[in-house]
Amino acid sequence: MNVLSLFDGMSCGQIALNNLGIKVDNYFASEIKKHAIKCTLDNFPKTKHIGDVTKVKGEDLPKIDLLIGGSPCQDFSRANAVRDGLKGMKSMLFYEYVRLLKETNPKYFILENVIMDDLGYNTITELLGTEPVRLNGSRVSGALRDRLFWTNIGPEWFDLFGNRKCAIPQPTDKKIMLNDVLEYGYSDKKKHSCLNTSSGYQSPNQEYLIRRNDTTGMITLIYKDEKMNPKDGVRMINQNELELLHNIPKGYTRNLTKTKAGNLIGDGWTVGIVEHIMSFLPQM
Repeated sequence: MNVLSLFDGMSCGQIALNNLGIKVDNYFASEIKKHAIKCTLDNFPKTKHIGDVTKVKGEDLPKIDLLIGGSPCQDFSRANAVRDGLKGMKSMLFYEYVRLLKETNPKYFILENVIMDDLGYNTITELLGTEPVRLNGSRVSGALRDRLFWTNIGPEWFDLFGNRKCAIPQPTDKKIMLNDVLEYGYSDKKKHSCLNTSSGYQSPNQEYLIRRNDTTGMITLIYKDEKMNPKDGVRMINQNELELLHNIPKGYTRNLTKTKAGNLIGDGWTVGIVEHIMSFLPQM
């Protein structure tokens, strides 16, 4: 099988394919972040990186069987005060995905993005010819990550107007809690908050961490023990835990700093969710 991965990042899709034992003949990855490319090649040295998505041409590639990608979400994200949607400089790269979908005409495709407004949702749905399935990474991991997946893989149904609906079921809840992932310490939260590109940053100021947690609740603190007394010291998750929170093999980001690892994991996929979708691929 030939796979084309756009906005490949740290190649979470390749991890999922590998976990499922799906034979990949060629994995073409479009990515421009140097530390993302380095991380991928450290783990999958046969990956064929092909650079900037705007310069990739379908005619230069062999027959593609599976097209995957998570186009930039910043202009959709609820964490962004200014949301320009598909008109935004980053999220408009979605149209490169559409272009290459047409140029490569793969048998199967997956596009991932965040929960968004109706305009963006309906535009993407119309262009891809299917409504997405909404899946939350919390069912297969110790962290929250609620996402939309547009795909033609797996079961489907059609409404009275002939519109395709993705019917992939929710994955079995593995009941993985945040405390199951921690190497040491204890959290009062059942799940880690959704990771973002700044998740690898660790403020050295304990008082700041405690105050921010008390006032916003937007960070996840790890306490020394079940007493959860901040005076005994607090921390944020470490690099190994960052990986495990999204089903990424421990040590996958071993050659990166925690900041760079957090940047990639925050941009990446919950591997168990993508693996669940890909499990519906027929043997090829």
